[in-house]
Amino acid sequence: MNEDLARVLIVLIAVVAANLPFVSSRMFGVIKLKVKTGWIRVVEILIGYGIAGGIGVMIESSLGVVHPQRWEFFALTFCLFLVFAYPGFVYRFLWRSPVVRA
Repeated sequence: MNEDLARVLIVLIAVVAANLPFVSSRMFGVIKLKVKTGWIRVVEILIGYGIAGGIGVMIESSLGVVHPQRWEFFALTFCLFLVFAYPGFVYRFLWRSPVVRA
């Protein structure tokens, strides 16, 4: 795998992982819940960030040496992950019409 493909793949994985909590009413897209609260979405975002980061480390290790990172890197990439989650947030809470139950 070349470096350009690896960069694109990591970004695509991060975008999908960031938007998954807002697209599905199931936890992680699998576990059915009666009500999916905001805290469950926050936990899903944190776990999705960890999974996307882990996949990124695996891809980086396949290309060569994994560079050590400090807290600034993780703060920046988590903020970028939240920016990636914005389209899903808009879709779930701002764009769709609310469900009216009688």
